[in-house]
Amino acid sequence: MYAVIATGGKQYRVTKDGVLRIEKLDAEPGATIEFAEVLLVGEGATVTVGKPTVKGGKVLATVVRHGKGDKVSIVKFRRRKHYLRQKNHRQLYTEVKVTDIRAG
Repeated sequence: MYAVIATGGKQYRVTKDGVLRIEKLDAEPGATIEFAEVLLVGEGATVTVGKPTVKGGKVLATVVRHGKGDKVSIVKFRRRKHYLRQKNHRQLYTEVKVTDIRAG
């Protein structure tokens, strides 16, 4: 069984016992969170597509840990104009493990 959920402005395909990294959430490690914005639920040949979400569908997950992603360098440069700007960024994430998928 799998589902497609939306969180943090992105869509993720999740399966039971799968681990995924999503945008940082305010939840302690070990806490249970619920994703109510389920766009699609599939099991074998049966696929339920929501309009826009699946009615009564939800995905339950536990927070594994929080962290920072890889460093990304940002460089803005204009040749012969004495213009150079350099910055770095590390995106915060929350790692969650999917425990249950309910189709409603």
